[in-house]
Amino acid sequence: PILLPNDPISIGGAVINLTQILILGTTVVVLLGLMYLVNRTKLGRAMRATAENPRVAALMGVRPDHVISATFIIGAALAALAGVMYAANYGTVQHTMGFLPGLKAFPAAVFGGIGNLAGAVVGGIIGAMQGYWIAYWRIPSFIVTLAGMLVFRGLTLWLLDGRNVGPFPKSFQTLSTGFVPDLFPFIATSLGLERFNGLAFVTGILAAVAVVWLGIRARRRAAAYGMVDEPFGFFVGKNVLIAAAMILFATIMATYRGLPNVLIWMGVLVVIFMFITNSTTVGRRIYAIGGNEKAAKLSGINTDRLVFLTFVNVGVLAAFSGMIVAARLNSATPKAGVGFELDVIAAVFIGGASMSGGAGTIIGAVVGAFIMGVMNNGMSLMGIGIDYQQVIKGLVLLAAVIFDVYNKSKS
Repeated sequence: PILLPNDPISIGGAVINLTQILILGTTVVVLLGLMYLVNRTKLGRAMRATAENPRVAALMGVRPDHVISATFIIGAALAALAGVMYAANYGTVQHTMGFLPGLKAFPAAVFGGIGNLAGAVVGGIIGAMQGYWIAYWRIPSFIVTLAGMLVFRGLTLWLLDGRNVGPFPKSFQTLSTGFVPDLFPFIATSLGLERFNGLAFVTGILAAVAVVWLGIRARRRAAAYGMVDEPFGFFVGKNVLIAAAMILFATIMATYRGLPNVLIWMGVLVVIFMFITNSTTVGRRIYAIGGNEKAAKLSGINTDRLVFLTFVNVGVLAAFSGMIVAARLNSATPKAGVGFELDVIAAVFIGGASMSGGAGTIIGAVVGAFIMGVMNNGMSLMGIGIDYQQVIKGLVLLAAVIFDVYNKSKS
C-alpha cells in the first residue's frame, strides 16, 4: 500500500508519521547548513564581524548594510520555511504550537495588591529584580524585560485564575474616574454659565503662562552663552500656539466636568520628572549613561547603581499605571495591559527619543503618548478595523525611527 503523509509509523516503540520525519530531516539539514554558512563561508565571517563592530567591519572592506540585508533575507526565508512546516503538520502537533498573545506590561502583575502602597512596593520589587540582572550582570535589557513580561503574564493568569476581579470600592475608582471639585464656582456665575469649571480654566491659563515663561527664561540663558539657534519669529509663534492649545484644552475641560483626577496625577508626575531630568545631577547622569555608558563610568558615575535605581523607578511607575487602569476598568483582568508596551515604544520615539540613547524629553514622551491616544481613539471612532489600525501604528512608528536616524546622519 502507498504510505500517506499522516499514516502512523512505529519506530522503536515511538509512533510518528512521514510528515514528522520530513520535518525532522529538514530541520537537521537547515541547522547543518547554517553552521556551515556561519563558520565556513565569507558571508558568515562578515556577519560575525558586523555583529561585533560594524565600523571596524567596514574598515576591513565589509559592507555592513549588505550583510544586514542578507541576514534579514535569510531570516525571512527561515520564517517562511517554519510556517510551511507548521502548516504541513498542523493536524498532528497543533497542541504543541501556539501564537503567543501580545506582550503584557507590568500593571497586570500588580493588580492583586491590597492597596496603592502595596502595589507600588510590588512594582518596585519587580523593577529591582530586572534592574539587578541588567545593571550588574550585563544582560541586555530587551531580553530581561521580555522574559519578565512573559513570566508575570503567566503569574497574572495564575493569580487571577483566568477570571476578572471586581468591582472595586468607590474610593479606589476615584483614582482614575473622579474629577477635582471646582474651587472657583463664582467664575461660572460671573460669566453667566450654568456648567463651567473655574478651577480647570484657571489652571489652564496658569499652565500656559508657566510654559511661556519657562521658554523665555531658557532662551535668555541660551542667549547669554551665545547658543540661540532658533529664529525669534519661530520662537514666538511656537509659544503662542502652545499657549493657545493649552487654553483651548482647559476651556473644553471646564465646559465638561472639570479636571479629571488622572490628569492631575499625570501633571504632577510630569513636573516632578521634568525637574529631575533637567535640574538635578541624577537626571543629567541618566542622560550621560544613555549617551555613552562607558564614558559616563570613566567620568566617575556609578553607572551600575544608577541603572538599577532607574529600573526600580520604572517598576513603581508601571505599578501605579496598573492601578490607574484597574480603577478605570473597575476590574482586574488578566488581559489588562496587552499591547500597552507597543504603544509606549511608539510614543517615546514619536516624542523625540533616540535609538542611540541620551536624547528625549518628558514633554516629548507625553506629546507622543497624546498622539498615539488620539490615533487610537480617532481610528476607532472612524470605524477603522483593528487590522488596519495595527498597520497604521506600525507605519507611524517606522516613520518616527527613520526620521530620527535621518537627523542623526545629517548631524
